[in-house]
Amino acid sequence: MRNLLRPPADRMLYWRMARAAKIDRKTAETDIRLTLEVDGTGASDVRSGIPFFDHMLTLFARHGLFDLDLAASGDLDVDLHHTVEDAGICLGQAFSRALGDKAGIRRYGHAFVPMDESLVRCVVDLSGRPFLEYRAPGGVEPINGFSFQLVEEFLRGFAMNAFANVHVEILYGRDAHHMAEAVFKALARALDTATQLDPRVRGVPSTKGIL
Repeated sequence: MRNLLRPPADRMLYWRMARAAKIDRKTAETDIRLTLEVDGTGASDVRSGIPFFDHMLTLFARHGLFDLDLAASGDLDVDLHHTVEDAGICLGQAFSRALGDKAGIRRYGHAFVPMDESLVRCVVDLSGRPFLEYRAPGGVEPINGFSFQLVEEFLRGFAMNAFANVHVEILYGRDAHHMAEAVFKALARALDTATQLDPRVRGVPSTKGIL
């Protein structure tokens, strides 16, 4: 009887390959170095210069079981926007590079994550067609100087560069910290599912033969 816990013999090499990427991105506004291992343990070392953002990326890695190292320096004296957006860009590029042709992945993932009074839904399709649909309440207060609008900017940078269709909706919530935390956790959980290798999947999970 075939061992259902192992992929077919013709996929063993792919199964064992490390899905990892390193991104170095330097502009006049930011300098970011990032390494990602998709099949990790949730370990992270995040130093963006923005304490709340570090917290969000640390829990993203932890709850998605991704190994993530990120060191960023940016023009924080101007605004936090450039650093947060560019970190999203780099993280998206890392996922795109680490997943390669996406052969064998589940492709789709979704998660509902509660955080006290808040509830967030995230649905991801690693389709190769970048798109972000983001629905959140307006007028949310900043979190220790971190504008809540930056959550959307991070998600947009990520989705466009991961070539992913990402839908995030804050179904309800009152506390800004709780809503933001649920967003990052839901994205992590959805990506964990979407990036998993499924031994039943042969080749790329698309009728087009490419993602």
